Amino acid sequence: MNEIVNYIITWLCYGDEEAAARVAYTADEKALETHDVIIVPNGHLGKDIILPETGRVVVEQPAKDKAIIRTDIVYNTFFYISRAEELINPQRDEHGRFAAKYSILGQNNRLQIPSLDEHARMLLKLLNVEMPEYGFGHIYLTHDIDSISQYRHLRGLIGGLLRGEKEQVWQSLKNIHNDPVYTFPWLIEQDGHVPGAEVIYFVKHTRGFGYDYPQYCLRGRDWKQLKKLLRNSNAFMAIHGSYYGYLPKIKYSRMYRAHYLRCDIDQMQRLVDTGYTDDFTMGFADQAGFRLQTTRAVRWINPKTMQLTPLTLHPLNIMDCTLSNDNYMNLTEDEAYFLCERIIDKVKMHRGDLCLLWHNSNPTNNPWHKTIYTNILNILR
Repeated sequence: MNEIVNYIITWLCYGDEEAAARVAYTADEKALETHDVIIVPNGHLGKDIILPETGRVVVEQPAKDKAIIRTDIVYNTFFYISRAEELINPQRDEHGRFAAKYSILGQNNRLQIPSLDEHARMLLKLLNVEMPEYGFGHIYLTHDIDSISQYRHLRGLIGGLLRGEKEQVWQSLKNIHNDPVYTFPWLIEQDGHVPGAEVIYFVKHTRGFGYDYPQYCLRGRDWKQLKKLLRNSNAFMAIHGSYYGYLPKIKYSRMYRAHYLRCDIDQMQRLVDTGYTDDFTMGFADQAGFRLQTTRAVRWINPKTMQLTPLTLHPLNIMDCTLSNDNYMNLTEDEAYFLCERIIDKVKMHRGDLCLLWHNSNPTNNPWHKTIYTNILNILR
């Protein structure tokens, strides 16, 4: 348990170990003789899971440069970064996901407020430690490759012909660059306008059944051509896991994102056991914001075993279809852009990591996905 407490306090202090050493997690106020700040436990860390305290954090300052935090911000941090809420709330959507609409974050309209980063800033202020500079820690421009073409697989070809799209089918079969889903050259061009951004393409390694359909052949000519294009653009390639939880053996990347953002606590432990080190699944499909209540990467704590794992969670802030789908936020273009601006500003305020997910297929499905992505990247230049 000490390992978890020490990790959380150091993480709240933005990795400053000297500052973290000045903080004690105890109800014994005599600890103020040797520490500058004490955080009073609520008695639940490692025992039973309860909802975290929300609202104003209660702080007392009994002497100059000494403070007592009565709100258990260590437990609050554990609750969100471990995803412990999923253990006490059994509700799931049609895809078996714990959705924002079930979470206390969605119900209390707090999903766009990274409360753990606010706790961190408060703690740094009490410790008289310099605040992190306004700006980004990292920018991740990520793309899930669910399909590399619309017409160059059997179901897509037949569907196109039945809909009377013979010319589009023919053009796609002549050259994959004519296929409406093959937007990779455009994505590469747009992403190249953001200096210092890390570009990651998540590649499916599935058998192509059910919700994993269609599967592109990783030994086929189309994929080999695309892989060469992506490598020449200096993009990273990572694993896009199966809807059904199948985990491929690690070959070229230890980075992972679940298909449909469908990943539960047991699946995350399997990621740890398989050797994955970085997960980019951590966003709600139905609402944009801060699922982990932070803008910063954090190591996952398994709430079942109370083990601090080596798996790093990278918060997913904004996904394209979250903004536009009528079963998700169903925003207009202006509403979506305004929300993206707010989220981006929160990330910069806390020196966090911005992680965007734009599918290569969605600029085809929604006319303003191209426009809004370009406008967002203009903010990041």
